[in-house]
Amino acid sequence: MGVIGWIFLVVVLAVAAWAVMAYNRLVVARNRIANAFGQIDVQLKRRHDLVPNLVEVARGYMAHEASTLEAVIRARGAASSAADQARARPADAAAIGLLSQAESALGAQLGRLMMLSEAYPELKADAHMLRLSEEITSTENRIGFARQAYNDQVLEFNNHASQFPDVLLARALGFGAAAMLESTTSDAERAVPQLRF
Repeated sequence: MGVIGWIFLVVVLAVAAWAVMAYNRLVVARNRIANAFGQIDVQLKRRHDLVPNLVEVARGYMAHEASTLEAVIRARGAASSAADQARARPADAAAIGLLSQAESALGAQLGRLMMLSEAYPELKADAHMLRLSEEITSTENRIGFARQAYNDQVLEFNNHASQFPDVLLARALGFGAAAMLESTTSDAERAVPQLRF
């Protein structure tokens, strides 16, 4: 084998080594996204499990607010369904986008329920309602921390998948950009509430 043959062999081996390392980096980053989503999923499941209990406690005091209670249950169902889809594909941008929207809607409905409960002093003082409210608040905080960890992993994956030369391999093998899990999805949700006195 001549010098050109050896040079060609070295170049082929170098490209193969780079391809293996780049592929492994992308797989590890994608697996970290799945792991981080698993942490969110645990908290979302807890939140989804608390909602029916909260609605049942409120139902006893807020009988004429049935439409609000039903809206909370519908939002919970949609969020649970979106979480199932995202669980199956935690790096899929579309599934995560649907989950963000569904969880935002559930959060809005829970907020509305909590606001309405302020008008019912007996409900506010109910021991079960107090406990459930504290658990939901605690769960919301945990979801926030888990969302941050997930988004950090998505950022790492997206950086690997979009930097040259790894982007060449990422595109060829279908490693698309993963979506961040946003806590708000619209300008209205991001707006600062205006208080007028």
